[in-house]
Amino acid sequence: MSIARGPESAVLKPSKPTSLLAALLLHPGAVVSTGYLMRAVWDEEPPATARASLQTCVLRLRRLFAAYDISATTIEAVPGGYRMPNGPGTLDLAQFRSLVELASSATDAAEELYRLRESLALWRGPLLANVASRLLHRDAVPMLEQERLRVLERVCDLELAAGNCHQVLVDLYESARSAPVRERFTEQLIEALYRTGRQAEALAEYRTVRDRLRDELGIDPGPGLRRLELAILRAEDLGGPATAPARTDALPLAAARPAALPPAATPSAALTSATPAPVRPAPASPSGAPPLPPALPSVPGFAGREAERAAIAARLTSETGPPVVVISGAPGIGKSALAHQTAHDIQHAFPAGVFTLPLTRPDGTPLTVDEARAALPPAGTGRRLLVLDDAAGAWQTLPLLPDLGDAAVLVTSRRGLAAVVATHGGAVHRLDVLRPAEAHALLAGLVGADRIAQDSPATRELATVCGHFPLALRIAAGRLLTRPRLSAADCAAWLAEDPVGRLALAEDPRLSVPEVFGQALTRLTPELRDAFLRLAGADTDTARGPLAARDDGSGHVLEQLVETGMLEDGPPGLYRMHDFLRVYARWHVRAHHTAAAVSLH
Repeated sequence: MSIARGPESAVLKPSKPTSLLAALLLHPGAVVSTGYLMRAVWDEEPPATARASLQTCVLRLRRLFAAYDISATTIEAVPGGYRMPNGPGTLDLAQFRSLVELASSATDAAEELYRLRESLALWRGPLLANVASRLLHRDAVPMLEQERLRVLERVCDLELAAGNCHQVLVDLYESARSAPVRERFTEQLIEALYRTGRQAEALAEYRTVRDRLRDELGIDPGPGLRRLELAILRAEDLGGPATAPARTDALPLAAARPAALPPAATPSAALTSATPAPVRPAPASPSGAPPLPPALPSVPGFAGREAERAAIAARLTSETGPPVVVISGAPGIGKSALAHQTAHDIQHAFPAGVFTLPLTRPDGTPLTVDEARAALPPAGTGRRLLVLDDAAGAWQTLPLLPDLGDAAVLVTSRRGLAAVVATHGGAVHRLDVLRPAEAHALLAGLVGADRIAQDSPATRELATVCGHFPLALRIAAGRLLTRPRLSAADCAAWLAEDPVGRLALAEDPRLSVPEVFGQALTRLTPELRDAFLRLAGADTDTARGPLAARDDGSGHVLEQLVETGMLEDGPPGLYRMHDFLRVYARWHVRAHHTAAAVSLH
């Protein structure tokens, strides 16, 4: 961190005032609570005199600003904490975000690329290098780095779309190695190498990543990398300058602009589409034998749901009756995992292949019907299975079904999609949370049976903290896998202090309880959102009482909440809310009441 006045600048020494200044600057224009500032300065162990010492730090910073004649920067004391009203003219972070937002409204790719390159130029050296606060380095630095990487990822997409493969190689080599968990950088690097005539290097890069993922995490590369390897082995033409992929969650603080998705049948579409392209059958072998679709991998650590898997498999493989199945339920309840595991189990019954079409972008916005229709795989010879993942509603699904011919269709959605089965037949399976034994098996499958067996009571407590939600359990397993010396008991105790806020992995917003549940909440209408939050705040096991007294239309509101997956119906006239959703809702209300103290926006 440094302070600049014209050509002069001063790098601040590591100190408590420097940590305080960093905590304030990370929340430009927002009120930062005194409690948060004390934890940032004293690393969560503030002394009894911390409040008075904090005021002394503020005075020292004000004198420093005066010495550099920085009148535009000030620290305001406000009820509950302090605020620094910094903008793009006084703070690099605010300027970076402003440029990113300008890029989102650019009229062409060249202007967008220029703005994004300009924003990245503001990042100089390691983040908070002279700030001693462990809390800020643990919580804030990773989130800031993710902002930078999302912008860099978009820049590389634009450069590749423009055919500037040579120019972007340096960025991609560095990014693929410094952020190995972001597979998109590796995809971009492999594509750039291949398109510049370096096929052997591109394949070597793929195999290095594949071996590392298998050795360190026990997983295979994602579908994007696998499709890319197949395209290279087939010597397919990945194209020259092309349309850059539509923004999804690539850029912070900027909404994605709608863009039509390219047809999934086009080889280059698998490399540039914002929506992952479907798995498609391999070509016929030289001997003329019928082509075999590539093996669909199982879901890592999948456990439980035996009855649902058997029933869904029987329906989809039956030669009689409508081969349509809907899997519905709350966010994070494991709908997509069940769909993909079942598809893995029965893939042998579909010689034309298994195809997956996500109907929602990573930022939570649904594809339009035209975008989804454009991404549908072309009909082939033989029976096929199509998984329509995360449908936003029947409005999105119904128009696609006539285009699918005799394909078996498996749909996942938070909604029940009654209109789909009412018009096309089929079955609906609404998922509940995992049973304790299933949650234990999921953790054992991901973390390792031996490690989980070391402390079964702690594992049960960890599953309880996670609400027996598969999403939360997978996030907790990720914590344990990346911290080999962390016990299940310590992990459970740490998560219990903030079970919602701490169940998030910075590398992927899809592995974040606040992100996934927040997207589900955002999809609700204001009336339903208000009803859900008020129900969660009620001290009752059922939802009937708090809303029934509101007006005569309360039953309709409750039924709508059930339809959206945010509420469960019980005996006639009674409703219940999953405990973990209730915990999230109360956390959401508290967070919004103090949002100014902890927001990074």
